[in-house]
Amino acid sequence: MAKRPAIFLDRDGVLNDVVWRDGKPASPRTPEELVVADGAAAAVAAFRAAGYLTFVVTNQPDVRRGKMTAEALDAIHAALVAQVPVDEVRACLHDTADGCACRKPRAGMLLDLSARWNIDLGASWMIGDMDRDVECGRSAGVGTVLLDRPYNSGAGADVVLPDLAQAAAWILETQSASRAPALQD
Repeated sequence: MAKRPAIFLDRDGVLNDVVWRDGKPASPRTPEELVVADGAAAAVAAFRAAGYLTFVVTNQPDVRRGKMTAEALDAIHAALVAQVPVDEVRACLHDTADGCACRKPRAGMLLDLSARWNIDLGASWMIGDMDRDVECGRSAGVGTVLLDRPYNSGAGADVVLPDLAQAAAWILETQSASRAPALQD
């Protein structure tokens, strides 16, 4: 079976709006706090129409920290997928001190999904809103897009763009251009 390209999407700040708590960007803790980002569903649909597998890869330590339940997280993911269909949602519930392989910036979630779904990492992309998303993507060997936010550095990504819709357009245009036949002299 041929390997397929994939789009790995961070959740908060990419597919849905962050929730501001104490002046910091945070994850929604209830389905009622989930606000799907403008253009997210259309961007994911465009990726899927172009042949990409689509995955959510998200750190969700609030479960481990006792700030939300696993059932609430499942309900949030169900509400998200109802509006933005993806192939799979993968969440790391560990806290930083746990030292797991799946918590971004480590690439464990991407590598596990790659093995399970037969993904061509060299033809795949990670889209995130945090510097750790870029580091994760680079560690897995995928292209990286960082969405420009006031809480990230904007450094290290292959490209920095304002939103998911523009990221989708850029990736799909880049993919199309790379498949175009070379001009003859």
